[in-house]
Amino acid sequence: MYCILDIETTGGQFNEEGITEIAIYKFDGHEVVDQFISLVNPEKPIQPFVVKLTGINNAMLRSAPKFYEVAKRIIEITEGCVIVAHNASFDYRILKTEFRRLGYDFKKQTLCTVELAKKLIPEQESYSLGKLVRALGIPMADRHRASGDAMATVKLFKMLMAKDVEKEIVKSFIKTEIKSGISPKLLDIVESLPSKTGIYYIHNEKGDLIYIGKSKNIKKRVNQHFTGTSSKSKKIQRDVYAVTFEETGSELISLLKESEEIKINKPIYNRAQRKSIFQYALYMHKNEEGYLALSVEKADGRKKEITSFTTLQEGRNALFKITEKHNLCQKINGLYVTKNDCFQHKIKECNGACIGEETPESYNERVKEFIEETSFENNNMVIIDRGRTFDERSAVLIENGIYKGYCFYELNYQVSNIEILKNIIIPMQNNRDVKTIIQSYLRKNKVYKVIHF
Repeated sequence: MYCILDIETTGGQFNEEGITEIAIYKFDGHEVVDQFISLVNPEKPIQPFVVKLTGINNAMLRSAPKFYEVAKRIIEITEGCVIVAHNASFDYRILKTEFRRLGYDFKKQTLCTVELAKKLIPEQESYSLGKLVRALGIPMADRHRASGDAMATVKLFKMLMAKDVEKEIVKSFIKTEIKSGISPKLLDIVESLPSKTGIYYIHNEKGDLIYIGKSKNIKKRVNQHFTGTSSKSKKIQRDVYAVTFEETGSELISLLKESEEIKINKPIYNRAQRKSIFQYALYMHKNEEGYLALSVEKADGRKKEITSFTTLQEGRNALFKITEKHNLCQKINGLYVTKNDCFQHKIKECNGACIGEETPESYNERVKEFIEETSFENNNMVIIDRGRTFDERSAVLIENGIYKGYCFYELNYQVSNIEILKNIIIPMQNNRDVKTIIQSYLRKNKVYKVIHF
């Protein structure tokens, strides 16, 4: 658990400031599960410039609770949590000072969203909360009030967790939990997981990632690992200490994240997926008669592929569908061996290229149409699909035919303004696996829409 907070103070000399307002949102990595927001009587006057900045004045605080009256609630809500704040050293210092005045030693692990943002979203003009969230298209209300700033920090932290492909944030949190010395049972782990689409991360007792997987039903899939009898399942059952997860809503995002994060983190039980899992590819060549023929062959990095497949059978099945959809010839594409016309011609679904009744120019036009439809080359587009919640959408950005990454958004202007979109995009590697995942997904599934720009 994380406690994302913001504190407004009276201003004044170092370590003599008093708290005027505090907002704490308890965040489980996915949603806010508890909150505490209160004005606080600092028992000292507020500096005039702070009144102008926050709008909080001395009169507003006369009837507000004093810090000792809210201290117990702060201890309760932050129990077992990592403190997260924008410029965490300031907020944490103020809290520790207030508790020290009461004779209580308040100690917590902290995470600073300024430092995280500098690492995960480099080259921003400013890392002040207001300017940063504006650049990322994050909506913000009540600027310089604790609740508004803390909620903006929640949304920023959620975005930073998504951008943290090496999972440093989650791994540090797991290590914090390990220090508490509680060893969870497999059943307890499964019960804490959602029955939703996303990625799951299996950690060992050191907090290291040992397996990354994706599923349309995370709970069901992890349960299969824990009840399986295969060699890999038994090793996972032996070594697992914790399972964390990220909901993606979109199955396309989960496929892309899994492929990327396995290659980056190299979990010990994902050995087979560290290299490309697409061992077969679709190629095009011109035959002796001048027709453009499509064929599925063992992947060869020296040749230009159209798309790729995990197995030969998957490739052949796809080629049959492509041939039928684009009114191509099974004989030319090597799917029907005969000296005469192909089967499709017999049932009037082939225009007779196999026996010279259709010219190469006419036939090749449809092959080129298929390749253009499938290829991203020089394309600029955004693939819009479902998000993690009802009012959220996901976006996959392809620029000049290169996959740039994905993001989640709630406001249309975040995706219609290409500069804001580029800021919130979680950068990903562009490789043949990614190209195939996107091509295959668009071939087999409906997405909300594809925006070309």
